[in-house]
Amino acid sequence: MGSYALFLIALFLCKFLAVAILDPLDFLALQSIRKSLHDLPGSNFFASWDFTSDPCNFAGVYCDSDKVIALNLGDPRAGSPGLTGRIDPAIGKLSALAELSIVPGRIYGSLPQSVSQLKDLRFLAISRNFISGDIPATLGQLRSLKTLDLSYNLLTGEIPRSIGTLPELTNVILCHNHLSGSVPPFLSQVLTRVDLKHNALTGSLASDSLPPSLQSLSLAWNQLTGPVDRLLSRLDQLNYLDLSLNQFTGPIPSQLFSFPITNLQLERNLFTGSVQPADQVTISTIDLSHNRLWGQISPMLSTVQNLYLNNNRFNGQVPASFVDRLLSGSIQILYLQHNYLTGIEIKPTAEIPVSSSLCLQYNCMVPPVQTPCPLKAGNEKTRPTAQCNEWKG
Repeated sequence: MGSYALFLIALFLCKFLAVAILDPLDFLALQSIRKSLHDLPGSNFFASWDFTSDPCNFAGVYCDSDKVIALNLGDPRAGSPGLTGRIDPAIGKLSALAELSIVPGRIYGSLPQSVSQLKDLRFLAISRNFISGDIPATLGQLRSLKTLDLSYNLLTGEIPRSIGTLPELTNVILCHNHLSGSVPPFLSQVLTRVDLKHNALTGSLASDSLPPSLQSLSLAWNQLTGPVDRLLSRLDQLNYLDLSLNQFTGPIPSQLFSFPITNLQLERNLFTGSVQPADQVTISTIDLSHNRLWGQISPMLSTVQNLYLNNNRFNGQVPASFVDRLLSGSIQILYLQHNYLTGIEIKPTAEIPVSSSLCLQYNCMVPPVQTPCPLKAGNEKTRPTAQCNEWKG
């Protein structure tokens, strides 16, 4: 039976049952979408998609009058097998669509260019599938878009600069793809979350490339370079920051430690300079390990519960405030290994709480207490004297 015949049947039934008649273009678009997608074994999402009945009663289809305004494809319950197939370009015919989501599954192929025709689209989330190819630059035409989530796919190419111009954008989640090129500047003044981790992004970040409204920023596991101190100094609303496993350089701004951050991940970069917070730090976890930071350890960091300063170039004595908080159990992790520290005032008989971890090995001192260290710290307890003398010199 042809599409038009099915539509006539549905039209007759809708009139007979006195229900709203779906716009013909939307009806035909839903048919095309259905033909290109299938339930994975164990899924029965499409069981209700009987085109002899009202499509506005289909699972995942939401209508306003005669138009489809939201399309949530697949069963959102945890553990659902999801869908497979391709996204049909006919999806661009759903002219009133404001929300499009597809649950994790095995959707493959490219994101249709026709999605850019959905001028009212505010929410686009197609995560944890196998979408490949480039992100269409024409998505920059979706001026009402608030959330863009294409994470955990197989996307390649650059992030279109046009996406950065979207004025209403609040969430950009493109993590775990194969994206390359630079991070475009984002102009939206309501942007709160940017997650681009686990890609192959390169280049540096301009000091005004992200707005002060940002609350969560993750750029980890890329190949980004250059200083970020001027950029970070502006982002005083941040509550989460992960720049780990890049090649960022330059100093870490002292203002950063007063921001309302709960987790600060800056490890495995090329940051240099001293670390001098102005006040006692209230961030619970800070990881600055595997950088090129130097100078004495600030006592202002002793209030951090989980502190990773290992594999840097810190020198001098460990402040007494660290010992007090460590012995009281306030510090859970204190990793200071692989630096140039010269002492810590802790008695060999001191009992460190079992809930706390301390590692001091491979510094310019003999550790006064023997504590278990991570396997990656190696077996050598003390740094060679020649290295310590060279560092002093």
